[in-house]
Amino acid sequence: MKPLSAPASPDGVLLVDKAEGMTSHDVVALARRQIGTKKIGHCGTLDPIATGLLLLTVGRGTKVQDLLMSEDKEYVGTFVFGVTTDTQDREGQVIQERPVPPLDENQIRAAFEKFRGDFYQLPPMVSAKKHGGVPLYKLAREGKVVEREPRLVHVYRYTIDRVALPEIDFTVLCSKGFYVRTYVHDIGEVLGCGAHLKSLRRTKSGRFDVANSITVEELKNATPGEILKRMLTLPEVSRMRGA
Repeated sequence: MKPLSAPASPDGVLLVDKAEGMTSHDVVALARRQIGTKKIGHCGTLDPIATGLLLLTVGRGTKVQDLLMSEDKEYVGTFVFGVTTDTQDREGQVIQERPVPPLDENQIRAAFEKFRGDFYQLPPMVSAKKHGGVPLYKLAREGKVVEREPRLVHVYRYTIDRVALPEIDFTVLCSKGFYVRTYVHDIGEVLGCGAHLKSLRRTKSGRFDVANSITVEELKNATPGEILKRMLTLPEVSRMRGA
């Protein structure tokens, strides 16, 4: 009798809707346990306060990770004027509080317009970007501030979805390597009152949409077979990318 061959390891891309409070690594660890395969990576880190689309590459899918990470991203979020923090989001220590002037929509739009098309962005100290092989956030924890190289980024389009000062809801479609926290911080500085990011959700990455993702709760409760049915095969990924 022939010995049974080991089941083939799965290959593909799983779209997950990351829950708030988790790191991107937490999602990878959960998927590894649920699917029972070690070879899983993720495309584009989401901060713990952020929710939404996280692409997990599984098996041979890890070979297209760099291609998928280079895709444009769409985010929806809320920011708060008048308060700046050391992380540029609500998780950080408050650095400064300033009064919020009675801004009208034209003033707000003019500030957003300064950050449309190509421009340079200074990566925040609290970020996963590395300096001398060490993530910046680790240096920041030690109270260190180091020189960072501004990076060229691009905003394709944005919308101002709600103005209820001191809060604003917005949507932005941007290039890879874009820090939404820094975008919010910089808009606040242009308007003279500062701002920080309150909430953020990634809705799209390239042609992939959060509407087609599996939630973390579903991932926790699904069988390996059910999860694999939700996974995109590599040919499907290739077709979606137009490759």
